[in-house]
Amino acid sequence: MTTVTRPRRRLQWPWLVLAVIAAAAVVIPVVAGDQVADFSAALRPPGQAHLLGTDHSGYDLLVRCAQALQISLVVAAVCAVAATVLGVVIGVGSALVGGWLDAVVMRIVDGFNALPHLVLGIVIAAMWRGAPLAIIASIALTHWPAVARVVRAELLSISDSGWIQSSRLAGASRWFVARRHLLPAVSGQALVAMVMLLPHAVWHESTLSFLGVGFSPDQASLGTLLGQARGDVLIGAWWTLAVPAVALVATALAFSSAGALMQHRTQPPGGQVW
Repeated sequence: MTTVTRPRRRLQWPWLVLAVIAAAAVVIPVVAGDQVADFSAALRPPGQAHLLGTDHSGYDLLVRCAQALQISLVVAAVCAVAATVLGVVIGVGSALVGGWLDAVVMRIVDGFNALPHLVLGIVIAAMWRGAPLAIIASIALTHWPAVARVVRAELLSISDSGWIQSSRLAGASRWFVARRHLLPAVSGQALVAMVMLLPHAVWHESTLSFLGVGFSPDQASLGTLLGQARGDVLIGAWWTLAVPAVALVATALAFSSAGALMQHRTQPPGGQVW
């Protein structure tokens, strides 16, 4: 009997980085309290009084960036959950019913994938500019097809499994099979897909706000901070762009690495069959 050695556990740094980012987003605004615009302190470079400098309105950039992370993380989480739930429901329904309905759903998925996600998101968000619900809808409605395709492919690969055939032969309804067998079978894939959607949601929200169709400039999000920093950089205030840019890249990379780590851990070890 061949002994299979499981790979060593990977470093959990993505979760540590995400925990630090989430803690900073919650704690820093609470400790700092309410900020008031102080134009006499505008565009001060990083120093002892303001660790990361100030923006063009005199706001402390560390506090402002923490507030932006709050909004961006909440919006990304809601978008990822909404897109995952929609994708799982459509994917399970398509694979369970099959036939012409499955073909129609797949053609709809192909149509969504053929459209540029950013352009479609801009169109949806621009119809209700600045509305959080429109931003969430623009991101969720452009990212569910990937989840639906993954879920459908997974279900088709297990549709001929013995336990599913046994349930059908025993007279179980489609709803019973979906609830007791299909949904648990794809729960791991759906969770990984949701985590992998988080960096996409963060980038898309930031892009929409940067282009002026997302959150309004008075609302702190990573996209609005980057948009406001465009003019400041031209007069030498590089920190107003560098700070939110580093926060955006670090958050997206941490989410992507966490998703890749989860995907690795949900796969069976090489040479071993579950």
